[in-house]
Amino acid sequence: MGVAISDWRLARAVSLTGQLGVVSGTALELVCARRLQLGDLGGEMRRALAHFPVPGVAERILRTYYVAGGKDASAPFRPVLRFSLQPSRALAELTIAANFAEVFLAKEGHDGPVGINYLRKIELPIPFACYGAMLAGVDHVLMGAGNPADLPALLDGLAGNQPVELPVRVQGATSADGEHAIRFDPRAYAPAGRHPPRRPRFDAIVASVDLAEALAANPATRPDGFVVEGFEAGGHNAPPRGPRRLDDTGQLVYDARDVVDPASMSRVGLPFWMAGSYGTPAGVAGAVSAGATGVQVGTAFAYCEESGMAPEWKRRVLELAGRGEVPVRTDARTSPTGFPFKVVQLPGTLADDDVYAARERLCDLGVLRTPYRKPDGSVGYRCPAEPVAMYRGHGDGREANTVGRRCLCNGLMAAAGFAQRRAHDYTEPPVITAGTDFTGVRELLRRRPGGRGTYRAADVVAYLLGPEGEQR
Repeated sequence: MGVAISDWRLARAVSLTGQLGVVSGTALELVCARRLQLGDLGGEMRRALAHFPVPGVAERILRTYYVAGGKDASAPFRPVLRFSLQPSRALAELTIAANFAEVFLAKEGHDGPVGINYLRKIELPIPFACYGAMLAGVDHVLMGAGNPADLPALLDGLAGNQPVELPVRVQGATSADGEHAIRFDPRAYAPAGRHPPRRPRFDAIVASVDLAEALAANPATRPDGFVVEGFEAGGHNAPPRGPRRLDDTGQLVYDARDVVDPASMSRVGLPFWMAGSYGTPAGVAGAVSAGATGVQVGTAFAYCEESGMAPEWKRRVLELAGRGEVPVRTDARTSPTGFPFKVVQLPGTLADDDVYAARERLCDLGVLRTPYRKPDGSVGYRCPAEPVAMYRGHGDGREANTVGRRCLCNGLMAAAGFAQRRAHDYTEPPVITAGTDFTGVRELLRRRPGGRGTYRAADVVAYLLGPEGEQR
């Protein structure tokens, strides 16, 4: 769900209905820092940080980022240090505490289940982020955008209060360079004698039965369940399994090889949830009747009242949805990760070619930077969305990799209302994502009394579990 779209408010609202509410764990260190700089007007972040169990951390974070009453609207946000293979302690503490706070707020005052979703592609913060979520009692950890085979062992280690490491792929590295990993020892960040956190369930996000079977076959990589995301889902998608083909509009072509049959997944023998165009009562009923535990729904919740999307963009997409006119493109070039990415084609956003061309390329957040081997054997970091000359100068960065790449870091932050302000009164434009199926959104809008153009998370759940789905 992008960055802070499925935030603690939305996850809490879903969890209160008895379903699994999932917060987006992407870039929470940035989200926390910017909420504090906007003044934390409701006091939620400060309340959550006050419960953070490691002494001194909350005080240091507030001293660095909190602005009473909020920063001036024209002032830029204060930067946050970027991750590397050896992150600073200040960044590690901020990441742990930010993930703790998001889960704490989502779980506050009730006992419903709460999960957190990470991207394997954004690997450097993962051990710190998981630990923070576990300190708050997160019930599920979900991970996709890459092979999540290393997560069961990582969660086991954190739950045992033991040092952990996550293998990191360094582009251009050879076996002679040795193994690269991000390492984390929770004992260095928690008071002596503190009980280790409870291990959450781990749900691997996959796009094929083959990967699910491979993960399940090995006790070291076996998850507790799966989320099976089809190519209709929003955000990042798995590449097509067949040859890379584009249609007349330049979009990637998916075919029958990319469709996962729930009945085939049921033979893997673990619980699973289907995702991607399952957000209707009929979708829920069909998935469950074929053996699924349930479904994961993103688009309908992304545009509900409790979601973290900035109101202006939410309103514009809902207006289009009410007319059945939401243009969503599966773009092979937008994301610096190299994964296909779903983009709503809205004027004024980075999907607009004129807006993209007018934006000065820069990389100041660095969430999607990837490590590469420098000629001297050390590790550097680069992103295809950074300035072209800079990318060319980073190792063997090929200029062709930069063509069409959007800065998802700044764009997704802007979509959640945290747009950076720059010189000459320039504000970072957003990137808006969604799945291709707005059937549920249109139906939810139609059902609102008086033609009200919004709906709530509880309305989504009631709709999905309604008479058509016969799920209670």
